[in-house]
Amino acid sequence: MNEEWWKNAVIYQVYPKSFLDTNNDGIGDLKGIDTKLNYLKELGVDALWISPIYLSPQIDNGYDIADYRKIDPMFGNNKDLEQLIKDAHRKNIRIIMDMVANHTSDKSVWFEESCKSKNNYFSDFYIWKDPKSDGSKPNNWGSNFGGSAWTYDDNRKQYYLHYYGKQQPDLNWENPKVRQVIYDVMRYWKAHGVDGWRMDVITSISKNQEFPNNPNPHQLKYVVGNQNNGPRMHEFIHEMNQEVFKPFSMMSVGEAPDSKSKDARLLVEPDREELNMIFTFEHMHVDRKPGDVNGRWAIQPVDVVQLKRTLANWQNTLDGHGWNALYFENHDRARTPSRWGNDKNYRYESATAFATILHGLKGTPFVYQGEEIGMTNPEFELKDYEDIELRTNYDKLVRKEKTISEADFLKAARKISRDNARTPMQWDSSENAGFTKGDPWFKLNPNYKNLNVSRDLNSDKSVFKYYQKLIELRHKENILKDGKFKLLLPDDKSIFIYTRTLGADEWVVVANLSDKLQQVDVLSKYSDYKTIISNYESEKLKILRPYEARILKK
Repeated sequence: MNEEWWKNAVIYQVYPKSFLDTNNDGIGDLKGIDTKLNYLKELGVDALWISPIYLSPQIDNGYDIADYRKIDPMFGNNKDLEQLIKDAHRKNIRIIMDMVANHTSDKSVWFEESCKSKNNYFSDFYIWKDPKSDGSKPNNWGSNFGGSAWTYDDNRKQYYLHYYGKQQPDLNWENPKVRQVIYDVMRYWKAHGVDGWRMDVITSISKNQEFPNNPNPHQLKYVVGNQNNGPRMHEFIHEMNQEVFKPFSMMSVGEAPDSKSKDARLLVEPDREELNMIFTFEHMHVDRKPGDVNGRWAIQPVDVVQLKRTLANWQNTLDGHGWNALYFENHDRARTPSRWGNDKNYRYESATAFATILHGLKGTPFVYQGEEIGMTNPEFELKDYEDIELRTNYDKLVRKEKTISEADFLKAARKISRDNARTPMQWDSSENAGFTKGDPWFKLNPNYKNLNVSRDLNSDKSVFKYYQKLIELRHKENILKDGKFKLLLPDDKSIFIYTRTLGADEWVVVANLSDKLQQVDVLSKYSDYKTIISNYESEKLKILRPYEARILKK
């Protein structure tokens, strides 16, 4: 088996709750994924990354795990997962599970025991601190979901740390027993056939043991910061590599929120034996006002120049030093045609233009469910959103701190809320989009009657078929895996154009990321190049129409 199979692969992320429901309880399940393996095989993907399916109270959609070895009954059972793995492997599709190693649910037996006393086996599985002399919290650390990162426990008379919801206490990675129980869980699933891991917020596992206050320029009560790239992070991840990834040849991709390209080299340089790839967040901040007190909710139009610079920087910095994970959409990111494109007049063109740019880069592309048909944001009202991050931030920023108006918060939510990606998958135009015959757990995007898999596959402008071609190129053409990258026109505000070269071969990847006609004089230099793929039927040499994309070959 090719140990670096992921370098030639395209990986598809399934958000099981919203993928396909087979028992009509309104929640997607493992049998639903199994049912659609032929669809995924037809698309051409090589592996499925499945968001958490472990037993969970679902405070944060499964990223709060109560039992790492048990599948949550809402998704089926352990046997259903074993069957899915077997069926996927028969089709040469690998299975990647999501591992949340930074925190558990407060309903985990580990935490329940830890709360009981300061001297039992689980006492130091979490991060407990005494109150300050005045009874206040240990420091000013803020939770990513709003409020303090510390919650008081009456029984222990101490505070415990949680970077996310108070129902998601952070594990104490300084305790070797904690590290071993996590590695044991990963070995357990390897024994059941799992091929790799997506590591949730893995760069948060090491905490600064001094627990200093975070810098507080805005004079806030609680400050989010100092939560990644802690002092022992590399040591812990290397240990995980030696204990799990390396001996069992398991692929790893880590979520690394604060990592810049130079940090990435330390995480993915092969000789360091840590991770195979990491997800950067840097390129996903190009529609955020920098330094604003409202953080990600302070939105601005997409800065194409910044997007190009960031992606190019990662391509160049990791060249020869590691491997890129390429994505625009996932369960935490909104739909690209709505967020950065024009989903009203140029939905197909927007979806395929951004896909062309991404799949032409060096690295492993990740496709999120529904992305392959160009699904869009649903434009809900605030009452319709479910996400804990949105609700806690609304409470903090709109109600308490009054730093953003309700209207502006809603506008931002419709652009960037995580819930935009979590509406049920749109299979056909029947009731509930063919997702369920029951009452769906989350509201569907009302446009499902016109935008669904069945309709897209029969359309002259099929996003699915375009993705199929991009994935086929990835499998067949070594230049996409090994070719050198060079960015052209770095300061152009609409045109994203770069070359990939391997030996005497040269490809040009170009897209107009605007809804205006753009003249691109540099294209005349490539007038004798052949078009490999394009999202418009006819081409005009130097003119790119709205969201027009092409790949040209020497």
